[in-house]
Amino acid sequence: MSKRPPAAPGDLNVKLMRVARAHRTLAASLLSEVGLHPGQEALLMELWDHDGRTQANLAESLGVEPPTVTKMLQRMENADLVDRRPDATDRRAIRVYLTPKGRRLKGRVDKLWAELEARTVAGLSDRQRSTLRSLLNALEGNLSS
Repeated sequence: MSKRPPAAPGDLNVKLMRVARAHRTLAASLLSEVGLHPGQEALLMELWDHDGRTQANLAESLGVEPPTVTKMLQRMENADLVDRRPDATDRRAIRVYLTPKGRRLKGRVDKLWAELEARTVAGLSDRQRSTLRSLLNALEGNLSS
């Protein structure tokens, strides 16, 4: 029985970066089919769950800086996906609302998201998928603490 050669230091980092890049590239390709850029679907998902959130809340939920959300919202507003309005009680806050066009994208994005996941884990057994989910949760916990 032959032994595997030992992994080179940092090999796991390289593999994770390649998987993340390939996943993001496929996601971008699928999202482009509905006119979205990567990250915009996550913002829409936040609004589909709770429309009318503040920009600050969206930035926090998405784990990005407020200027990033501002730029993203400008693009999405130009595409008629969202509408920004001042908060009725807090003059400093801006609330973000879905437009009818933004609401209509939900079903299509859900299908694309399901296709992305199916293609990502194609060929893995249910047990391997469960193990992968557990490992990814552990990695996320390691990196966020």
